[in-house]
Amino acid sequence: MSTASTPARTWIGPSAPERLAILRKTQSIAIVGASDKPSRASYFVATYLLSSSRYRVYFVNPVATEILGQPVYKTLADLPEVPDLVDVFRRHDDLPTVLDEAIAVGAKTLWLQLGSWHEDVAAKAEAAGMEVVMDRCVKIEHARFHGGLHLAGFDTGVISSKRQVVA
Repeated sequence: MSTASTPARTWIGPSAPERLAILRKTQSIAIVGASDKPSRASYFVATYLLSSSRYRVYFVNPVATEILGQPVYKTLADLPEVPDLVDVFRRHDDLPTVLDEAIAVGAKTLWLQLGSWHEDVAAKAEAAGMEVVMDRCVKIEHARFHGGLHLAGFDTGVISSKRQVVA
């Protein structure tokens, strides 16, 4: 049910196999709105991507200088390469500006994190030839497709269709 303040969602995002294909062809990820605060979702995602994926990960934040021992760039244009995927942790009102920067640098995919949904941004990104994922977490999707997602959100190291019984 939608209200005047919450418009209906009409945009249809990529299916699970399509999201897997996006992650498989991605080589580099820029986390826009990356934070150096361990309590923030972007920090948790960054930690996971650096330790459990093959991606080259870049952090974009206009005020931070280092996150997890990695340099932080002020804008997407400052990165040493064009990121394949731009993973966005920014407020709703900032999304059009982030999209404009992503288009300007030639990124292939715009990925809006859990809770982030902007139909106008999705339409403009697709019109510019970008793939779009909204309201999904790169970490969760990557772990899900690679056998590392547990109900608690971390890798148990056990891959099985049966519950493990500990005596």
